[in-house]
Amino acid sequence: MRAAELRTLAAAKATTFVNAFKSREGFKYFIETRDTTLGQHGDPDSRHIWSNEDLDPTPPEKRTWRWWNYVTFYMGLSFGNWTLGSTMVGIGLNWWQSILVIFGSQTISSIAMFFNSRCASVYHIGYPVVARSVFGMWGSYYFVAARAALAIIWYGVQLYSGASFMSNILRCIFGHKYTDIPNHIPASIGITTAGMLSFFLFWLVHFPFCAFRPYQLRSFFWFKSIIVLPAVWGLFIFCMANTKANLGSVFPSTYSGSKGWFIMYAINSGMGNTATLITNQPDIARWSKTKTGAQWSQLITNPIAVTVSASLGILSTAAINNSWGLNLWNPWDLLEAILDRYWSGTTRFAIFLLAFCWMVSLLGTNIAANMIPFGSDSSMLLPRYITIPRGQYIVEFLAFAICPWKILSSASVFTTFLSGYGLFMASVVAIMVCDYYLLTKGNVFVGQLYHGSKANKHYYYHYGWNLQAVFAYLCGIALPFPGFVGTLGANVSTQATELGRLGWLLSFFVSFVVYYVVCIIWPTKNQRLIKEMGLKFEEQSTETFTASDGTVIVEEGKVVRERSENSDGEGVIRETYGVQKNF
Repeated sequence: MRAAELRTLAAAKATTFVNAFKSREGFKYFIETRDTTLGQHGDPDSRHIWSNEDLDPTPPEKRTWRWWNYVTFYMGLSFGNWTLGSTMVGIGLNWWQSILVIFGSQTISSIAMFFNSRCASVYHIGYPVVARSVFGMWGSYYFVAARAALAIIWYGVQLYSGASFMSNILRCIFGHKYTDIPNHIPASIGITTAGMLSFFLFWLVHFPFCAFRPYQLRSFFWFKSIIVLPAVWGLFIFCMANTKANLGSVFPSTYSGSKGWFIMYAINSGMGNTATLITNQPDIARWSKTKTGAQWSQLITNPIAVTVSASLGILSTAAINNSWGLNLWNPWDLLEAILDRYWSGTTRFAIFLLAFCWMVSLLGTNIAANMIPFGSDSSMLLPRYITIPRGQYIVEFLAFAICPWKILSSASVFTTFLSGYGLFMASVVAIMVCDYYLLTKGNVFVGQLYHGSKANKHYYYHYGWNLQAVFAYLCGIALPFPGFVGTLGANVSTQATELGRLGWLLSFFVSFVVYYVVCIIWPTKNQRLIKEMGLKFEEQSTETFTASDGTVIVEEGKVVRERSENSDGEGVIRETYGVQKNF
């Protein structure tokens, strides 16, 4: 965007903000989102709003992500998995078994992401709108709200984790002046005064990023990928050089019991760190310039980057723990240990750089995995008032309000629940992939996704709910659910525990198969219509589509517009939203 355009936009926003305090009409105009073409021609007689700028398909000029942008995005995102090896070692694998399982689990995750990103790449719609096409206009609210609620908690948890790197930075800069800050917070709260300062500063770092949509963050994710690589490799080289690669036993294997069940359990555990990303794919892929840019790039990048990062973490911590007599896994604890052992100006500067790079890495992960999804979800839950940036500001404040330090210090059962929620999302992904590839042949009637009345013959289903999808979802979570409850402290059978350990994989497979079989026997109305129309694969994927009232809509430039004809019969494009008002 040019400087002149930025100044014009800033001036318009400033005028709107000032007018909001001059009159009731001005305040209403300020808090409400602008009407869109799809909103005007989707379901105009309904009091419910189904469209806003961020729910509409991404117009061409905002599809700014090329395949190399996705490579740097996933490189930076995946290369921060330093502690994934601790999960594998913690359940009983040795070092080389951990590396193989991590690569296998990430390959499976990337395959799932590959398929789940296709619909958004082709039709340029985010997860909430994709959910409408599969679960129904009203049924989608449950699946969107559930993801939004979990994003709030995970956003806060990641904020608290990143604050540890901020603590490293502050110690490097201020030394004992930071570490000796008097604590005025009760121990029962779970955080110290110094820790609260670090949390608040890291929270502030997130704040400016709330104003941007994903297509505007390409440069940031590129920057993140550039600085995280030398940080990870640099810390690894230090650990090897300092300890003379004294790896010791490098975590011998300690598991017992059935090897097959255990390997499946380990693979499922390895997928835990990408379960959120698999579900979130539409919110990232919708900004792709091409139909395949978001698919092949991550399929190659993610497994390699995660495996290399986790391997470096395993070897580095093995060397340090064996030589220094410690038991560390988290990189911020390792940085603290280095400062304790080698306190000097040079060391402080080096640790400052490492902590800064790691902090930026975690910042990017939190934005991609939690901030953007919540912004997308909230724009659907309250489309009249919330856009993606507004939703991102909301989660920024909610993450502070939930007091994540209290959750992590006193609610181990709750954090176990958060780690295992992937099995609930696996069923969602399975149904979305099955519906798109096998049952609707990749055909999505975009114009009907903004029409919530019974007249919507494609996506109203049964009173707004796709019952076939709901049934498959319940079946998918039913088998692993008792074992999941067992991880929260309940007494369950051995069989239930083993099924629970299959988690994501079992839930995905069951929901996929059940949904396909049920829809073959009892197809949805939308599936029947597609079959009657004889549509080929992705035949509906064009730059123009028809709204529910018959108006032809075109995706052109920076907006989604109505196409009409003038008296000469020539096509005329009319923009129907974004008008500035004065009060």
